[in-house]
Amino acid sequence: MSLDDRKLEVLRAIVEDYVETQEPVGSKALVDRHKLGVSPATVRNDMAVLEEEGYIRQPHTSAGRVPTDAGYRLFVDRLTRIKPLSPAERRAIERFMVGAVDLDDVVHRTVRLLAQLTRQVAVVQYPSLSRSSVRHLELVPISTTRLMLVMITDTGRVEQRLVEMPGPVHDGDVWDLRRRVNEKLSGQRLADTPPLVQRLVDECDDPERRATMACLASVLLETLVERSEERLALAGTANLTRGGVLDFQGTLRPVLEALEEEVILLKLIGDLEPRTTRVRIGDENEIDNLRSASVVSSGYGPGTTIVGGLGVLGPTRMDYPGTIATVRAVARYVGDLLAQN
Repeated sequence: MSLDDRKLEVLRAIVEDYVETQEPVGSKALVDRHKLGVSPATVRNDMAVLEEEGYIRQPHTSAGRVPTDAGYRLFVDRLTRIKPLSPAERRAIERFMVGAVDLDDVVHRTVRLLAQLTRQVAVVQYPSLSRSSVRHLELVPISTTRLMLVMITDTGRVEQRLVEMPGPVHDGDVWDLRRRVNEKLSGQRLADTPPLVQRLVDECDDPERRATMACLASVLLETLVERSEERLALAGTANLTRGGVLDFQGTLRPVLEALEEEVILLKLIGDLEPRTTRVRIGDENEIDNLRSASVVSSGYGPGTTIVGGLGVLGPTRMDYPGTIATVRAVARYVGDLLAQN
């Protein structure tokens, strides 16, 4: 990329003006609004070079210019100054999140907060079971032959299943089962538990106790390992209608269809490292229905452990500095919240 500093400043001004005004930007407006230190003729020449290089385009014959996907990418990579959140913005995040009573509350507060702060569509993935560890397993007698298995993970997820036992199970047996499974599985990553569960069965010498443990082990494996579905929370879909006629190439239908597919959403915000932020712009999205959208996402989790992803989706005409800063800050705050609890 051989653009000099002045042309980069012209591109920055075009992006910032177009994001703010939703209108194609002309050379006279750039000179009037920005201290570029050159004449409108020079700015027009710079804009011609930027258009030739593919960083801006002219949507109509008599209109000004708008950024292309390549222009936004250059802006994000080279020109974006990530502004730190103000103390007031940080206090707003803390006030909104404080008092969350459980994981569901944390996730729903987070997704609403992201949608409100960025004015985009927000998506938050619940902590993934595949990345979690067992904090505690509880067995609650429902009847003499039925138990409720409750699994609590280190990220606060709670899964519960009914266990139909092969015969009556007394209170002392329930206490013994609870002790055995917690001694073997507490603190273990869910992905590492299958051989440990099998060992629980193998260590039972008494045939009756072995049959009871085998029945419990079957449900344990289903709860710990085989429940592969991931959960998501979504908010702010109505924000998609705020844009101008050039946003989303004139139709929201493909974007709305994509938002209905959880597999697509998981692909957008998953597989990220903590403390990193990914920006996908327009055609960089692998999903055809989102070629007119941008996605800013980040992994979150306690410390350096990633347990889920969160992010926002909106038009390519997006306030990238503000959105990136907000997504980073919220991801960091949620990770710290999980670490504290």
